[in-house]
Parts: sequence; C-alpha cells; structure tokens
Amino acid sequence: MNVNPAPRICVVGSANMDLIARVPRLPHAGETLQGRSFHLVYGGKGANQAVMAARMGGAVTMVACVGKDVFGEGMLRNFQQYGIDTAHVRVDENRTSGVAPIFVDDQAQNVIVIVAGANGALSPSDVRAARAAILASSAVVCQLEVPLETTLEAFRIARSGGARTILNPAPAQTLPAELLALTDICAPNESETELLTGMPVNSMEEAQAAGQRLLQAGLSTVIITLGERGVLVLDGAAAWHVPAMKVAAVDPTGAGDAFIGALAVCLGEGMSLEQAVRRANIAAALSVTRLGAQVSFPTRAEVDTYA
Repeated sequence: MNVNPAPRICVVGSANMDLIARVPRLPHAGETLQGRSFHLVYGGKGANQAVMAARMGGAVTMVACVGKDVFGEGMLRNFQQYGIDTAHVRVDENRTSGVAPIFVDDQAQNVIVIVAGANGALSPSDVRAARAAILASSAVVCQLEVPLETTLEAFRIARSGGARTILNPAPAQTLPAELLALTDICAPNESETELLTGMPVNSMEEAQAAGQRLLQAGLSTVIITLGERGVLVLDGAAAWHVPAMKVAAVDPTGAGDAFIGALAVCLGEGMSLEQAVRRANIAAALSVTRLGAQVSFPTRAEVDTYA
C-alpha cells in the first residue's frame, strides 16, 4: 500500500455528458438503426482523466468550464463525489455544457461525436486563476478538447514551476512548436498518431516509425496506446512495447483516459516511466470490461491486484 502523500495532479480540460447507445453494429450513413440500450454518463477527456487519477489515489484539481444547466450541475456533483477539487470549474452563463453522443457496437468498437459547448469557453484567464493549483502539482494533464491557447497557458505555468506536463493530443490537430517544447510526455492513440504524422501504425514497426517522427518534431517522450496491441513507449533513444492485458472487452470508451490518469499518479508517486506505464496499462485494460467511462474505471486496489 502506498504510504507517501497523495501526488497532486491538475487536469486542465473538458467535461462532457456522454450519451451512449448500444447498437448491434455501427450504422451506415443515412441509416436508422434500432438501439439496444441508452445510458447517460459523465465524460469528457479531461474529466475522465481527473476521475481516474482520483481513483488511483491522486489529490486532483480540475480546471474546466461547464454550462449553467442540469448537465453542468451534475458534472460538478460528480467531481465532488470523487473528491476532486472543483474550485476552478467555472459555470458559463451563456453556453450549454459539452455533450458527446457515442455509439458502441457488439464488437466493442465505438463512434464518438463531441459538441464542445462550454468547453470552448475555457480560457487562458481561467488557467491563470488556477496558477497556485498548477504550481503545487507534480503533473499537469491536458488534452485538445478545449482551446489550444488554454492548453498552452497551462503548460507554460506548469513548466515554470517544474511540474511534469502530460499531453493527450485528442482530437488530433497540428501541434505548434511551443506546445511540443512544453510537453514532457505526449500520449496519442493509434488514429491520433496517424493524423499527427501522416503515417500508418498497422504494425509495431510502423508505430515505432511514427513515434520517431513525433520525437523528431520536438517531443521528448511519446507513448502510443494501441488498444488490444498494448502500448509502445519511445523515450529518447529507448523504445519498448508493453503488451495489453487480456480481458473480455465490453466498451473501449475512456480507456485511453484511464491510462493517462493512472500514468500521472504513478509518475507522481515516483515510479519509473516503465513501472508507471505498466500500471496504467492495467488500469486501461480493466476499464474496457465495463460500459462507459468513469463508472467503468477500476479502483487503485483493483489495479494493484494485477500489478
């Protein structure tokens, strides 16, 4: 059992309400398909990563923006139930909360549409208001579901205080040189790696070549999450592969977020990169055995059981 103080993690990013429909297969364009079930769950990549970090034992602060609506009220309560500090979650009077309609088929494949809503109003000034929390953190985690200048400001402040910066470049977009230079760890999935590099990742060799392209662009450490193929880590001159844990997959939604939230806490506890990646890989694998994000995330005790 970890007896050290809980590492402080600051997550700057999105919070959504996920609207999940289970379907026998993903629909074709123009097709009406009968769904099997429907679920409302809390999501958003930033919120997911914050919840996973909290479930791993981190002391988590969330910097986000939600709408003044029933979804926003629910998201605030949800954060608080996980023990996440919401002092820097702003309620926007003019925008609705972000939502994400998700279709999940019988093969555990999904299609996700993100409607940013209030996430698009999270600003650099919101980040500056959370400066003390960022500077007190061992790691600052960001994604690309909020304005790019907001992520940049968070990493500028984090770097000034010596916090480790972890970027989940999703949804993928061209990354400015400054953001690359401010990022300690970049963790894309397969499709994001392909979009960022223009290179395929159908094999481990292709994934390593694409990872090297990201390193050449200015990143120092790249972790490519490859779903059932595991994780590929490129850290400077070193590269290694961590196989996925074999599980009965039900829903992959949020698995990458579970990985990143767990990774941030494990690194904050002083684990080596390899140790932290292996522990985070377990968290991601366990998360796909249940429907949805957040509610599917394992506890620290569950992760440690398989470590």
